[in-house]
Amino acid sequence: MAGAIIENMSTKKLVIVGVILLLFQAFAFMVGGLIAPSPTTAVHYLATKCVDKPNKPQQTKWFMPWGRKECDKIRSFDEAMAKRIEANNIVFAVHIPLPNKEMSPWFQFMLVILQFDIAFKMYNQIEDGSLVYIDVGLAYRDDMDSEWTEMAHSFEQRKLSCNFTATKTHENEGRYYECDLLPFMEVGSVAHKYYLLNIRLPVNERKKINVGIGEIRDIRLVGIHQNGGFTKVWFAMKTFLTPSILIIMIWYWRRITLMSRPPVLLEKVILALGISMTFINIPVEWFSVGFNWTWMLLFGDIRQGIFYSMLLSFWIIFCGEHLMDQTERNRFSIYWKQVGPVVFGSFCLFIFDMCERGVQLKNPFYSIWASDIGTELALPNCTWLLHKLATMAFIIVAGICACLYFLFLCFMVFQVFRNISGKRMSLPAMSKARQLHYEGLIFRFKFLMLVTLACAALTVIFFIISQVNEGHWHWGEHTVQVNSAFFTGIYGMWNLYVFAIMFLYAPSHKHYGDEQSSGQCITGDGGANSGEDLHLTTTITHLDGPTVVYKMTGKEAQE
Repeated sequence: MAGAIIENMSTKKLVIVGVILLLFQAFAFMVGGLIAPSPTTAVHYLATKCVDKPNKPQQTKWFMPWGRKECDKIRSFDEAMAKRIEANNIVFAVHIPLPNKEMSPWFQFMLVILQFDIAFKMYNQIEDGSLVYIDVGLAYRDDMDSEWTEMAHSFEQRKLSCNFTATKTHENEGRYYECDLLPFMEVGSVAHKYYLLNIRLPVNERKKINVGIGEIRDIRLVGIHQNGGFTKVWFAMKTFLTPSILIIMIWYWRRITLMSRPPVLLEKVILALGISMTFINIPVEWFSVGFNWTWMLLFGDIRQGIFYSMLLSFWIIFCGEHLMDQTERNRFSIYWKQVGPVVFGSFCLFIFDMCERGVQLKNPFYSIWASDIGTELALPNCTWLLHKLATMAFIIVAGICACLYFLFLCFMVFQVFRNISGKRMSLPAMSKARQLHYEGLIFRFKFLMLVTLACAALTVIFFIISQVNEGHWHWGEHTVQVNSAFFTGIYGMWNLYVFAIMFLYAPSHKHYGDEQSSGQCITGDGGANSGEDLHLTTTITHLDGPTVVYKMTGKEAQE
């Protein structure tokens, strides 16, 4: 009968394997911190005010803020009033990127945030619950001489969340409100070199459109996209790690199928974890460089959701299988109370993602917070505050749930350690060599459980740090990209953890001899220790399971 590699491999070899994995882990962090640039770049744009003359058609015309075909511009609305230009004839034009630059498919996505510069006027103040109605069009082209091609057009509305910190008096007229950033546009691929945004703020006093929104002076946009250098490093890691996990997974399952007994639940869950890791590793993003696949962001979220759900479920089952007695373990239905909330939470996040990014496949200007569903999340009297909270609600809830899950996992690990200690004390007296052997197996298992807790803790820390704006530290003459280091480091950690689990829990090629299979002796010492080892063997070795520790924790029901 063969045990798992974690209990049969010599300590020296296990230490070598651990050191190698630790070196790969350090390398994964260094790749992101020292080689890759920051994951994303934010570029600020100030919209140019173009004049749409009434005698020219508006539907098929695009206004360029600069270049050979630049539009007729005005500097301020005071100039527009002096020239008797109506608000409906003003178009805010933004060219992405800035002059003498190009966008690239390596940027992967483009997120645009909107902010209004609104001046305070006593006769034109911002009303509570004001909505800004926006007529926006997006166009693209791949060279500076070709015509613009329309990519999307939509009529959107955004709820203003502004606060005037000074006293509302005539002396403070002209000072600006403090307005929150508003979600404006998200494109799932950057397949073209140049993009153009034309934004109109139509006014209709009879229909109360864009009335009571204050005096808008300027429109500012913040364009966020993934750095091309980081994308190349990320793709390279995926390309390298995919065959590594795929090979170890095939090797692991082949060893499981060669055993005389059927695989137990723990072994099946380890295989499922390997499959989910392989699924998220497959570098299909390479195709997004050559194809305009706008659904890649949604597909990436689905892959991550599947992996994280499988990982969280695996940790619960991994601990639970070392807590259950033999009559209760090896049944997935036992864990519905623990795994159910994980699956339900993942399903809710999937629905939320589909409601936003699914719609954005057709309308990149759609935002769930600006829809009727998002509006219902806020109360009329608390619009400014609750809009702020709503945009962070899912992040806050996810962070709280992650911390609670980690505490629950710590509790389960503590129970596993207590369970193993109790079973170890109940074992019959045995020789000193046998005691050292089992002490070593228990130590190895406890060390693996502590590594599992460390992985879970780093995940929670990674989530918190990824929300921090500061993305780099200065270390001497070198700049360490913190966000990049955590992205590549945590991603590498998941792969190394899954690799280690499948390697250590694979059946070993070492066999103890025929006497073990018949329940005579664990180590084949002959009859010298048969009296003290026979009881241990008959209560452990004939139970189905990958490791001795697994069998020890489930022997009580057999007794």
